[in-house]
Amino acid sequence: MESVTVLGGGSQHPSVDPLSFARSYQLEALEISIKQNTIVFLETGSGKTLIAIMLLRSYAYLLRKPSPFIAVFLVPQVVLVSQQGEAVKMHTDLNVGMYCGEMGVDYWDAAIWKKHIEKHEVLVMTPAILLAGLRHSFFKLSMIKVLIIDECHHARRKHPYACIMKEFYHRQLRSEISELPRILGMTASPIKTKSGVSEFSFWEKIKELETLMNSKVYTCASESVLAQFIPFSTPKFKVYRHKEIPCSLYAHLAIQLQSLKEKHELSLKKSDLVESAIDSISKNIAKVFSALIFCLDELGVWLALKAAQSFSCFDSDLCTEADSIPWGKLDVFGEKIVKHFSLDTFHAFSTYIPSGSDWSIGNDVKANMDTGLLTSKVVCLIDSLLEYRYIKDIRCIVFVERIVTAIVLHSLLEELLPKYCSWNSKYIAGSNSQLQSQTRKNQNEIVQEFRKGMVNVIVATSILEEGLDVQSCNLVIRFDPSATVCSFIQSRGRARMKHSDYILMVKSEDCATLSRLEKYLASGDIMRKASLRHASLPCSPLQTDLDDEKFYRVESTEATVTLSSSVSLIFFYCSRLPSDCYFKPAPRWDQKTCTLYLPKSCPLQNIVLQGNINAKILKQTACLEACKQLHEIGALTDNLVPDIVVEEADAEASGNEPYIDEQPCYFSPELVGRWPKDSDMKMKYHCYLIELKQSFVYDIPVNDIVLVMKNELGSEVGSTHFDLDIDRGSLTVNFKYVGVIYLRPDQVLLCRRFQITLLRVLIDRNLNKLKECLDGELLGDETDYLLLPATGKHQRPLIIDWLCVTSVLFSCEKFCEYHLNCYLPKGCARSLQTKDGPVCICLLQNSLVCTPHNGNVYCITGILGMNANSCLTLRDGRIMTYKKYFEERHGIKLCFDHESLVNGRPIFQVQNYLQRCRKQKEKGLSKLSVELPPELCSIVMSPIPVSIFYSFSFVPSILHRLESLLIAVTLKRMLLDHGLQNDVIPVSKVLEAITTKNCQEIFHLESLETFGDSFLKYAASQQLFKTYKNQHEGVLSVKKEKLISNAALCKFGCDRKLPGFIRNESFNPKKWIIPGDRSGTYSLSEELLFNTRKIYIKETRKVKRKCVADVVEALVGALLCTGGETAALLFMDWLGIKVDFHITPYERHFQVHAEKLLNVRQLESLLNYSFHDHSLLVEALTHGSYMLPEIPRCYQRLEFLGDAVLDYIITEHFYYKYPGLSPELLTDMRSASVNNDCYARSAVKCGLHKHILHASHELHKHIAETVYNFGKLSSESMFGWESETTFPKVLGDVIESLAGAILVDSRFDKEVVFRSIRPLLEPLVTPETVKPHPKKELKELCQKEHYIMNKPIKSRNNGLTSITIEVEAKGLLFKYTATARDKETATKVACKKVLESMKVLVLHGKS
Repeated sequence: MESVTVLGGGSQHPSVDPLSFARSYQLEALEISIKQNTIVFLETGSGKTLIAIMLLRSYAYLLRKPSPFIAVFLVPQVVLVSQQGEAVKMHTDLNVGMYCGEMGVDYWDAAIWKKHIEKHEVLVMTPAILLAGLRHSFFKLSMIKVLIIDECHHARRKHPYACIMKEFYHRQLRSEISELPRILGMTASPIKTKSGVSEFSFWEKIKELETLMNSKVYTCASESVLAQFIPFSTPKFKVYRHKEIPCSLYAHLAIQLQSLKEKHELSLKKSDLVESAIDSISKNIAKVFSALIFCLDELGVWLALKAAQSFSCFDSDLCTEADSIPWGKLDVFGEKIVKHFSLDTFHAFSTYIPSGSDWSIGNDVKANMDTGLLTSKVVCLIDSLLEYRYIKDIRCIVFVERIVTAIVLHSLLEELLPKYCSWNSKYIAGSNSQLQSQTRKNQNEIVQEFRKGMVNVIVATSILEEGLDVQSCNLVIRFDPSATVCSFIQSRGRARMKHSDYILMVKSEDCATLSRLEKYLASGDIMRKASLRHASLPCSPLQTDLDDEKFYRVESTEATVTLSSSVSLIFFYCSRLPSDCYFKPAPRWDQKTCTLYLPKSCPLQNIVLQGNINAKILKQTACLEACKQLHEIGALTDNLVPDIVVEEADAEASGNEPYIDEQPCYFSPELVGRWPKDSDMKMKYHCYLIELKQSFVYDIPVNDIVLVMKNELGSEVGSTHFDLDIDRGSLTVNFKYVGVIYLRPDQVLLCRRFQITLLRVLIDRNLNKLKECLDGELLGDETDYLLLPATGKHQRPLIIDWLCVTSVLFSCEKFCEYHLNCYLPKGCARSLQTKDGPVCICLLQNSLVCTPHNGNVYCITGILGMNANSCLTLRDGRIMTYKKYFEERHGIKLCFDHESLVNGRPIFQVQNYLQRCRKQKEKGLSKLSVELPPELCSIVMSPIPVSIFYSFSFVPSILHRLESLLIAVTLKRMLLDHGLQNDVIPVSKVLEAITTKNCQEIFHLESLETFGDSFLKYAASQQLFKTYKNQHEGVLSVKKEKLISNAALCKFGCDRKLPGFIRNESFNPKKWIIPGDRSGTYSLSEELLFNTRKIYIKETRKVKRKCVADVVEALVGALLCTGGETAALLFMDWLGIKVDFHITPYERHFQVHAEKLLNVRQLESLLNYSFHDHSLLVEALTHGSYMLPEIPRCYQRLEFLGDAVLDYIITEHFYYKYPGLSPELLTDMRSASVNNDCYARSAVKCGLHKHILHASHELHKHIAETVYNFGKLSSESMFGWESETTFPKVLGDVIESLAGAILVDSRFDKEVVFRSIRPLLEPLVTPETVKPHPKKELKELCQKEHYIMNKPIKSRNNGLTSITIEVEAKGLLFKYTATARDKETATKVACKKVLESMKVLVLHGKS
């Protein structure tokens, strides 16, 4: 079959787009690869990647977005993804995406891949990613225009390269689908084989590769063509004579190791572990044993010792380098057993190593070889390296076959090289071994250090044979001979510098290996000749039984799973099921019964097959059937990925939706109005008396104030009352409706002029803005209400003090001859000369004046019996006359020095009197009054008593509260319009729910938020539990997060325009809108709330996403506590959270004989509840590790439900039992009661741990430790956070799962749950016994005292987590490191210890 050349339905080829510096053979290869699928077979370093880049440049016009097509560049090693990706970026203008497993691509769904495909034009990735993408139908071959396959010689057997070609390319090729990608393979050796060195045998292998790749090989005619451009390393054989370690030593150590192995295997058989666990641990012990025997035989006693160190992590430095040891599927207990075996072998080797601080393995290498500490092979390596020790800039790679060899040789070089040179060494090993692993990040860092010369020698496995581009590498040593031609060529190609050497270490007795390596040297020319001789032949059709292989395909997406891929898909599905540290869910195949058992959290329990076919095929068939059934019930999506993958991707996408934090701030329409233009009619107004009552004694009384509005306030707001927090005490504010009044336009104009003047002066404390305010239009469309002084009670029913209002009209000319009956002090004149002329003293002493010489304003409260010639005592003790003082200080010569001075009181400071716990004192009033010469005073208002100014200084705070209440009223009405049928919620609760802690008022939303959060969690959980009966706990949790996460609640809130109602800033009187003042920068814009109610926007401000979510939760809590669950559910339904509490039968399709598994009678007595369905009790106590088939489910779903109901009923209990509880205390009580440690203690206290069904040895051991330590806890530790050990989460889980089981069995009666579970949790925490979490307490202390709390330092070793907490306080460093099984416990203990130290040393001043 000829190579496919059709592109996009046509026959025209892309035009060649070469790079100017391309070599002749690269241009030739490019022209051929454009015309047909091609495998470029060229030496390492010859620039194959550049050919691929030029091919991409030629196809770029088909790839550039918005084109739906892409190019895919496949590389066999993760370390090559960034290297090749960056190369493509450098030489093209194409958008390149780079992908590897560590990015979490295994958990991406179709939507995520779609975004990346739409964004990038070239995708560089490992082949496993593309294969999975094709199988899941995230990718289609038809969308790939160019498919570049680096190191394509791997395309054989079950390698992903081969699977891509067989499962997808050749299937479509046979179907005569024309839209197939152009293929470019690249390799330095098209053959990956151990044997066969004839041209015919080579051609057979090349032909197989060409057929599979549907591509023809292109190569240069001879090596000499390439030699013009690239250097070739010089092969050098290093032959060494094998010398065995002393026989007696080897025999003795081998016997010891075998004895230790048998000893540990025997102890395993005597343990109570299940058979599968014993088998797994035994296999790992055997692996370690085999590796140690290998090291002893091949490397010597000292390196075998280093291997034992690595396996046991006995040496912390070595353990760090080895990046720990993942022991396959072993749990913590299994790891410990294997490590103990390794530690015993370490001690066995140690007895044969010379002791003493002066001894080192590098002291006498030859002597160490004679005693068996090193083998002759290791000595040969040392000698070979040291021959180059005088080369300063050495870059050497030592290739070994085994990972353990790489690790221990690196240990040897680290100790030996410093004695001879300044070289640094590292090792790089692959991650396929079950014994040791290295992170990809660590490997990349080592490669970069090697390039920069920071590392001189790398001991590496075959992972570095391919693709590593280090131009300065000048020495390669094959410590172990290459197993294949390809390995030989690839490793030789790593030496890229001129005059570099390729050393081949060979045992002198091993003639076969020597002969094979010599043939490998000639293999390059033989392969070239074979390729060139057959270059004109077309590719043969692929002969395969692939079409006969069973598969399952989803029609809608064409996602496919085959027999061979079904096993990995089932394992992947199980890996995404819920797990814990005691159990990792995995499928189990029973060969005897031909049954595939799936974990209990899987909705499908087992697959049973019958037949006499091959055992492997039978297992694959069962897995394929499981995949089919899982898809049919929705556990696998239409892309054949676990449902939780899509759910998590959707949840993440929902959480990442853009949110604009610039939100409106609403203003109540009741306070906005419009005066009809050119109208002389009287307008109707409603009057409210704002009664002010002081709880303290002060020399100035308060006056009542009249609020005059066009709109009548509702009954709740119109009769509201509250307290203001004044420095001297509290001021009670009481609203009272007093009737209707009709005002003419001129009266309204007068009133507005009065209130603007008075309030502007109070807020600004000067007259700078007043003229601008009064010159504007005062009868416009903005805030339309009046604030006027009330008459004294003896003057009523007349409510408005019009005399005071007219004070704003004062004019010297008008009032110069008018005066009141006034008392004159002895010797005082009837009038005094002011800045504007003579004024009667009665008008001056009840006036507001300004003093232009300093810009201040004062309330004149009296006439003094002194004049400008009277003496004044200054702060510095000097005495002078007022006349002299004003001349010296202000440059003013007083003209009327015999006239009496007046007493001026500085204007009152307007503050936020709504603020909680105000401690600040009024500023700027260092003197309560000053003496002023009348001739310096200009009267602004008169007559007006000082009490009016004092009373009006509270007006901004009073009106801000009124504005807030009216906004709450608007929100309440909106809720009533859309769902709430009864007027159940008071406005005060709505206001509390929309007021954040940032407002610093006496109430805020935290209590309601806590209550609402618990109800939302419960409502969503029970709805999901009933709706998705086949979904496991992991999916339910993700669905719940997606439904009620902060991001989701914020979106619901924004869709209902809730952000505009939120109060999230402390009131600033300076920003308060003075009614009628239109001079400011604010303007009110109108908005409709769902086309029914009008609201105004006065400004925008930043509101965080979480703040909106908190308000939604608080509103749920407000409706819940006033209107019950029905009101809360109606509100949630209006938001878009569809939840109902209708009781539906919970169908269960399995029968369990509970009495055979549990002591049902004892458990029901303990729970004070009799189950109707005993299978629920069994399910609630079954851990995932308990694999008996008669119990089809574990407790995870019930735990999910029980967690939510316990949170809700306990929060509800605290909320109603302690109604005066502060929000902070309610939160602390909830946190202390609703947590796993609290539940776990209760489980142990009542003996529930004895009834848990599980099969985990580690869980059994942890529970036993917990029970033992439980007796040491004091009774006080039942409250709060006293425990310093980690409780098994399982113990807390069963309390929750039992609560869930009772809830389901009682037809969702949460009161039954509370009556049953509460006795287990007694004594419940109280306000007196609750303690804050140490982490919270320490953080709050540091914030309050301005201490520096450093970022916690985290480390993990041997399954334990260590957390270090540091606090810098008063010049001292407080530091503590705590170690526990989990991060939370370690953090809690570390914070607690730091707090204790600080309380002693800092807070109490003790040394």
